[in-house]
Amino acid sequence: MKRFSEDSDQNKNPVLRVLVRTLSDVNSLLEIGSGTGQHAVYFGAALPHLSWQTSELEPQHASILAWLDESELPNVLLPIILDVGQEWPNTSYDAVFSANTAHIISWPQVEMMFRGVGRVLHKGGLFVLYGPFNFAGKYTSESNGRFDAWLKQMDQKSGIRDFEQLNRLAEENGMLLEEEVLMPVNNRILIWRRC
Repeated sequence: MKRFSEDSDQNKNPVLRVLVRTLSDVNSLLEIGSGTGQHAVYFGAALPHLSWQTSELEPQHASILAWLDESELPNVLLPIILDVGQEWPNTSYDAVFSANTAHIISWPQVEMMFRGVGRVLHKGGLFVLYGPFNFAGKYTSESNGRFDAWLKQMDQKSGIRDFEQLNRLAEENGMLLEEEVLMPVNNRILIWRRC
């Protein structure tokens, strides 16, 4: 069943502008948490040089497959099962992309995600992470504060993550911050490069 995410639709163009310039010389990419499949299809169509590997928990695969079937894009690959706390693919990638995942999963899962990314990225590869982030323990807007409260009401283990803690995880797993891009609606794209 093909699902639709309003958030994915609203942020696709600003995110794509960053991806086009950032991934121009990238050949292979793993998307962590492909969700409905919308981003993979939209970005894959705009980046035909790039092999885009979708991934998700198995219950989400039906929607991703529906989007892929409709798009018929040769460079967007069928989803693999990926739970950040379980076995990761035995493949290396030039880049890893993930949107709106770090604040949904628990902190131990965030730690496992960064460890996994550090393992699957080629040397010089990029980790591109999109979402809301705190800086110095503070929200970047009142709306992010309300969003964080809502997240914690839904699941106490979720919540907007502090940039400094994420950057520490990246460094512990062999990645250095290359760029921080301000995005609409109080979001950011953080880009780390594997050393």
